[in-house]
Amino acid sequence: MSTERADIRTLLASGSVVLGPMAGITEAPFRGICKRMGAQLTYTEMVSAKGLHYNPDSAVSRALLTFSAEETPCAVQIFGSEPTIMADQAARIVEQRGRDVALVDINMGCPMTKVTAKGEGAALMRTPELAAEIVSQVAVACGVPVTVKFRAGWDESALNAVEFARRMEAAGAAAVGVHGRTREQFYRGRADWSVLAEVKRAVSVPVIGSGDVFSAADAKEMLERTGVDVVMVARGAQGNPWIFREAAALIERGEVLGPPTAFERIDMALHHAEALQAFGGDHTFPRMRKHVGWYIVGMPGATHVRERVNHIGSYTELRGLLTEYRSYVEQRTEA
Repeated sequence: MSTERADIRTLLASGSVVLGPMAGITEAPFRGICKRMGAQLTYTEMVSAKGLHYNPDSAVSRALLTFSAEETPCAVQIFGSEPTIMADQAARIVEQRGRDVALVDINMGCPMTKVTAKGEGAALMRTPELAAEIVSQVAVACGVPVTVKFRAGWDESALNAVEFARRMEAAGAAAVGVHGRTREQFYRGRADWSVLAEVKRAVSVPVIGSGDVFSAADAKEMLERTGVDVVMVARGAQGNPWIFREAAALIERGEVLGPPTAFERIDMALHHAEALQAFGGDHTFPRMRKHVGWYIVGMPGATHVRERVNHIGSYTELRGLLTEYRSYVEQRTEA
């Protein structure tokens, strides 16, 4: 690897598609899968700067900051509301993880009440001066590009994404990411992509668009309609890491790839389960239940399989169930 870190426009190449952070979902094994499928960049689940500050050696923190070999360098997303703590912990992460850290992203878009009630996540859109101070201190401290992800605004009466983006750029953000919903919407309704276009016109740094990208066609349409530099896929990758391969083919070559076969989906679920067990042991099994449901949605007998998954408690049982299910699908295909 080069001794020079990649600049932001290399990390976030124009027209690329990246995997966004999702708490409880984008653990290292899944990020590695998405990277192999063509994600330009992957993001960790959001990491609490305050949690790192007061309990730096916790098992939770270690797991959140463990990267898969396939994905490095990776983007680390942190959240918090204390500028000094945010800066100190960002610098600590970069120092400890070295060149595996591509950039530090600051979460200013999480809508969850347990986060916003502490003035963190999307609540920082209501305190732009504090948000700017956080970005400024983190950018000075950590020595890698610092980016910010936020929303259209707090609610329909406070749609301040454009002015907020300008403030973040002025404070030192190397790129901004915008989700086209307000905090009050959470994930309801449709994302307003016009907000993404407005932010793109307002700043000179790269802009990452987010919201309602569930297919390669959606990714291409977002790029064309809004002018954003990069598309971020989050929920659209659940059970569908192939979306990155399909989006790259469509955007770069105009090629429409077929969806994964039923066998590819089952085999990926098996691979994901093995990787997740190797990563975190049997206690990660509850996380895998939802992944299995996403991989097989819409397939014959999927409802029955999901019910059985919810009543088993080990990876050994899961491997047996998915192997059995693969044989069932094969028999139906041959019939």
